[in-house]
Amino acid sequence: MNSHRSHRSSSGRSSVGRSRIDRRSLLTAFGVGGAGAALAACGGPGSGGSDEPDTAPEPGGEAGGTVNFYHWRSEDKAVLDELATAFTEQSGVTIEQTIDPSEQYQSTAAQKARGGDIGDALTAFRGTQLDQFADLGIFTDLGDASYVGNYEENLISPGQHEGTQLGLPYQLVFNMPLLNTELAEQAGVSEVPRDWDAYLDLMDKLKGIGVTPIAWPGNDPANAFQIINSLAMNAGPDDEMFAKIETGENKATDDWWVKALAQFQELSTCFQDNFSGSGVDGVLSLFSQGEAAILPTGSYQIGQVREAGAEFPLEFAPVMTNASGEEPAYEGIFNSTYILGINSAATNPEGAAAWIEFLSDPVNAAVYGDGTSQHVTVQGVEYENPDLQALSPWISKNTLLAPRFQFIDLDIRSAIENSLIAVATGSTPEQAAEEAQKLVEEQL
Repeated sequence: MNSHRSHRSSSGRSSVGRSRIDRRSLLTAFGVGGAGAALAACGGPGSGGSDEPDTAPEPGGEAGGTVNFYHWRSEDKAVLDELATAFTEQSGVTIEQTIDPSEQYQSTAAQKARGGDIGDALTAFRGTQLDQFADLGIFTDLGDASYVGNYEENLISPGQHEGTQLGLPYQLVFNMPLLNTELAEQAGVSEVPRDWDAYLDLMDKLKGIGVTPIAWPGNDPANAFQIINSLAMNAGPDDEMFAKIETGENKATDDWWVKALAQFQELSTCFQDNFSGSGVDGVLSLFSQGEAAILPTGSYQIGQVREAGAEFPLEFAPVMTNASGEEPAYEGIFNSTYILGINSAATNPEGAAAWIEFLSDPVNAAVYGDGTSQHVTVQGVEYENPDLQALSPWISKNTLLAPRFQFIDLDIRSAIENSLIAVATGSTPEQAAEEAQKLVEEQL
């Protein structure tokens, strides 16, 4: 399938320079070590210092002991174990992983990490959780760390808080629907739709060949509402459409969101039976077995699709809500997340810094990317994974930083997201919008 390639854009959009490096041997020695300067005694959990975040140590010298790496991606465990083995051989530092499910991680990671018993190195979601970590003094300041220069500068801004680089977003994720292009071509569609009429035409043609157009995990909020990103990207009055709902400048009852809900309601007629009770495992199965043409989550599930045995080619098919003949503001969605950081209460901060430095090397980042089917934000990475190669053109497209994660107040986010469920299960767009706005105003 061919997609239109548009010009690069400014802030908030993907723009990755593809600087190249000479390929070194796999998991190249990085000279990591441990006896850097100790964390500065300021602002960490339980300290009585200033509000400034601690400064991360530079890795170097001799290191040892164990680093606990705390995160939420159980699907990454095998490749991280592979990287950890190589890291231990080089540095003498042992890595142990503590992994919580993503929903649990979002709600309890800060509490668990504050004492330093777990999470010498740890991760954060973009938005609410990073702000929480910053407020609690959990992440240290990485701004002066030499390995920060290994990253694409414009892609790590989601790891900043009030101008301080507290973490390094490691994954370049595309939070938009995955399309089985074999089914699309069987239905007579050879190009990704670029407007609303074309999108509905694809839905009708997929129905015509006897497959479910979209398998939507309506009972799994973390995955169900990724679709909101491309639904809103060309609908909102500006790029900060959801952030302004939290400030009261925008309302859920504004015409743009009511129209988006109406379009989603129409789209919901293309979902599988019992979509409101469907979890992510069920829709992954439908998609991977070729019974549904679109998985409306994102690139972070490509690895699971392949593990389930799917061999068909993939393309992104963001929900294009713009009218026919109207040039869309954005072609798609990207996100920089899985933010790597060092715990200010770490028992082995130098080892944690060495581990982050190791992951920041382009060759090691390529191992992570290939092994997880995830693009990364490190410069100069050369992918061998066929899916990453095929989808790399999206790095250069005109894409918007995922607006779903503009929400800081999770109750407000839930109110907006649940309006999708409401219209999909029978409410009018106006009713759903009014109920959402009522809940929003209770939080303002």
